[in-house]
Amino acid sequence: MRSIVATTHESRPQPRGAGAPRPWRNWARTEQVTPVRVERPASGDEVVAAIARARTEGLPVKAIGSGHSFTGIAVAPGVQLDLTDLAGISAIDESSGLVTLAAGTKLHAASAMLHEHGLAFENLGDIDVQSISGALSTGTHGTGRAFGGLATQLRAVTLATADGRLLPVSPTENAELWPAARLGLGALGVLVDLTVQTVPTFVLAADEHPEPLDAVLDDWPNRSAQADHVEFYWFPHTRLALTRNNTRLPADAPRTPVGPVKRWVDDDLLGNGLYEVLCRIGSIAPGTIPGFNRLASGVAFNRQAADYSHRVFASERTVRFREMEYSVPLEAVAPVMRELDRVIERNGWRISFPIEVRATAADDVWLSTAHGRASSYIAVHRYHREDARDYFAAAEAILRAHDGRPHWGKLHTRSAADLRPAYAHFDDFLAVRDRLDPDRVFTNDYLDRVLGP
Repeated sequence: MRSIVATTHESRPQPRGAGAPRPWRNWARTEQVTPVRVERPASGDEVVAAIARARTEGLPVKAIGSGHSFTGIAVAPGVQLDLTDLAGISAIDESSGLVTLAAGTKLHAASAMLHEHGLAFENLGDIDVQSISGALSTGTHGTGRAFGGLATQLRAVTLATADGRLLPVSPTENAELWPAARLGLGALGVLVDLTVQTVPTFVLAADEHPEPLDAVLDDWPNRSAQADHVEFYWFPHTRLALTRNNTRLPADAPRTPVGPVKRWVDDDLLGNGLYEVLCRIGSIAPGTIPGFNRLASGVAFNRQAADYSHRVFASERTVRFREMEYSVPLEAVAPVMRELDRVIERNGWRISFPIEVRATAADDVWLSTAHGRASSYIAVHRYHREDARDYFAAAEAILRAHDGRPHWGKLHTRSAADLRPAYAHFDDFLAVRDRLDPDRVFTNDYLDRVLGP
């Protein structure tokens, strides 16, 4: 049972770093809240002190990073911990590649710092604006059949717990908590620092080009393993798959990065600026969308380049959208995509945003969407000015029918009752939660829904 109760706070002194309550919104504008108080801790001890103050006042606590989750996983109606000042490398061993990062460190900043030491993340997603703690807590992944999600790169964490401890958790310290702490949804405590296993700097050779959609779908289980990192995009109302194949090369391999002019044209002008205009037009005049999509499929994704990995994995996204993503077994990709195609056309929907498909290795992280199986990820998107509800509901029904598991940081309607059968260690995770946070200091409405109160 939760022991959080409402109290009056107006006359209480503000702790150092606290901010006046103001509305907070996530990047996608799907969630907003006005916390009772915002605190900005810069150390583990300050995190512990903030939790203690919140408990004294009967307030729940949630940490935020970049607000890039589409779900309400970081919504903080009580005390919001802004981890911006809890950033940087606190320990590094270049010989072993073990690096300890403060929890609020942004992924792009971490990559830049690692590069200075001749190191890199083994794999990354296609967006790197998140804090490392937020990315890990929601199950962020990249693509690559031989590579797991970000949580598989973890080697240790430090949690600020509800009872006022800085608790080290790893395979050798408090090891019984390790399978849960690797991907904890923010439900077990506040991550203070994280130790990751990095690899020596490497180059990615990127080959981006369109191919017939049916050929890609029919051979996806094999195709997804043909290069180190494979993904494709499909714009509805077209018959082309826009494929990306990234091959890992040594750090001293020749680099041929995209030139600044072409990058500006491809990414800033076409990929974001013009695309924003086309999406706005499509939201007003949906009949224009199929033509725009065919145009985009015909002119986009024709380039080859090679650069350091962190400059290739991630791309800038300025066009705002909503997203639902599910993991499914590898062999489910073709039937799911064809069913999505049929349901879009049958309903006469005009969908401007592409569907993205990736693949990862199986892992043993309790709440990982790739737990126990090599997985493909299918992500559906909708421009933020358009109503996504019917499209996402239909997509979710198809994905669930193919043994899908929803990404914890992206939109879905699942609850604890129907998530439990999808995860062999769901109840084991809940037992760890009960042990570390019996009074539900770190809960919110989203966690109550997906884990239970």
